[in-house]
This record gives sequence, structure tokens and C-alpha cells, in this order.
Amino acid sequence: MRIGIVHRWGVAVLALAYSFAAHAVYPDKPVQYIIPFPAGGESDIAARLQQQVFKTKFNQEMVVVNRAGAGGGLVWAQLNSLPNDGYTIAGINLPHIVLQPLEGEVQYKTEDMTPVHFFHYTPDAIVVAADSPFKSVADLVRAAREKPELVTIAGSGTNSANHLAAARFDREMRIKTTYVPYKGTGDMISAILGGHVSAAMSYSTLAIQQKVKMRMLAVATEKRLPQFPDVPTFTELGLNWVDGAYRGIAVPKSTPPAVQKQVSDMMDAINRDPDLRKRMAEGGFEVTDIPLEKMPAFMKERAQVYLEIARSIGMVK
Repeated sequence: MRIGIVHRWGVAVLALAYSFAAHAVYPDKPVQYIIPFPAGGESDIAARLQQQVFKTKFNQEMVVVNRAGAGGGLVWAQLNSLPNDGYTIAGINLPHIVLQPLEGEVQYKTEDMTPVHFFHYTPDAIVVAADSPFKSVADLVRAAREKPELVTIAGSGTNSANHLAAARFDREMRIKTTYVPYKGTGDMISAILGGHVSAAMSYSTLAIQQKVKMRMLAVATEKRLPQFPDVPTFTELGLNWVDGAYRGIAVPKSTPPAVQKQVSDMMDAINRDPDLRKRMAEGGFEVTDIPLEKMPAFMKERAQVYLEIARSIGMVK
């Protein structure tokens, strides 16, 4: 009996000690932020902006580390082996973590991931070369209906966010185009400007970067972008389409709930910084505020959307 009492007392003391530790000042030392993509991409750009705000708000260092591989899958497969104390976090992307496991070539499953905050998305956008004969989405759709499959849509990767969006465009417009995957944005840009493809399904960020050399035909935002006041949204074209590639933060699955909440709150505080939001908007990012408590509903809704479109392109039956 006495041993049982001592045991229960010990468990209670440990629980109390941990609770206190979890709610102590956080963060009180540097945080390692792993980006599963090369430097210079949208995920890395966002992390560098967040790094600056973190330093100001918390008087600590946010150490950004790029570990590219398998389209992000390398880091996500290792995520649950990382320290679970809230001081090692990783960038995470949608629809990547839903689509990649469907291919069967990564060493993780969607349910292995523990996202705690999503801070923005890069809106889907259709872009063409500045000298393209296609001046509008209507021109592109008309050509696709006249010559099915001869209209080519470039994108970054197969079974990727761009691939999914291109398939969605075909379905929504009731047309049939040919999707042409490229290994990266650089190759895709060359193909667009060289006239090797009819158009590209990319993001508003690319349209901003290539504003002189490319023309954006439509964008998946709620309102028109200030940088492109003459470019319609997909909604204006009659489509229920406000979407893109989401970016957020994940932690190891073994991370205690209280620590998950701390990480989520930390990222939320960074994301609400007015200057950060302004700079994100200027770069073509759409800021979102999806903290831990909204995560289950958000992930369920997103997964349903992605799986429905994935079925339409034969990724799943």
C-alpha cells in the first residue's frame, strides 16, 4: 500500500514539475527551424522574415536550417525522431503531406505529421509569357476546347500542388489539357519564356517575380491582388477557388500538448506582426492564422479537397 502511495505521489510530482516547465517562459533559448527545401524558395523566404521578427519579439535566435530532399519528404520522414521540447520545429506544407504518402515513395504517412500552425499560402495562379497570344483565361479555355490535349500546362513536379491545381482547372473548366512537369521553378520559367508550353499553373509569387516577362491570367485569392489590379480572381470567373500551397510549422508527434500550444502561440505572435504581414503581402503570400485549436478541422477539410482532386487525376481510386 505504501509503495503504491509513494508511486502515485511521485507521478503527481513529476506531472506538476512538467506542467510548470511547459508553462515557464518560452522560448528562453534559440529555436532551430528546419526548412525541408533549398534556400531561396518560398518556404525559405518566409522563414527568413519570421527569423527577424522572432529576434525582436523574444530576444532569442531562430536558427534556420535548410535540409532539402524528396520534395520535403526527407525531413518529414525524420520529424518524429527530433527533440520534442519545442526548440526544434520544422516547416510543413500542404498539399505535400497529403499527396506524397499516396505515391508510396516517402517514409512517412500523413497521420504521422503534427502541424501546430499554418501561417500563409501562396495562391494558385495561371501565368503565360508576356508575348503569349492568350490574353485571358477565356482564350486559354477556348483553345483547349478547340484542340483537346494540345494546350500544355507547365508545373513544378508530378503529383504536386501545381499538378493538383492544373487537374482542378481542367475539371472546373471542363477541358482537357496536357500537364508538363518540371523539376523546379527555374526550368519551368525557361519553358514558359521559350514558348515550349502554352501556360503554367504556378503561384502569385512567381507572377510578381516575373512581372515584366510574364502575364498572370487569374489568381486564386478572395480579392484581386494590389500588384495586379486588372487580373481577375477565379471567383470572379465563376469558380469556387481560393486555394494554393499552405505553409506552416510541425513538431514531433511525441511533443506534449502544452508544448505544442506554446509553439503554436509563438508562431501566431510572429505571424500577427504588422510589418511581417505587410512584407508577406508584398511578396504575393496570403497570410492565414490557423493555430493549434483549429488544426483538426482545417486538416480534415484540406485532406478532403486534395483527395477528391487526386482521384480525378488517378492518384487514388
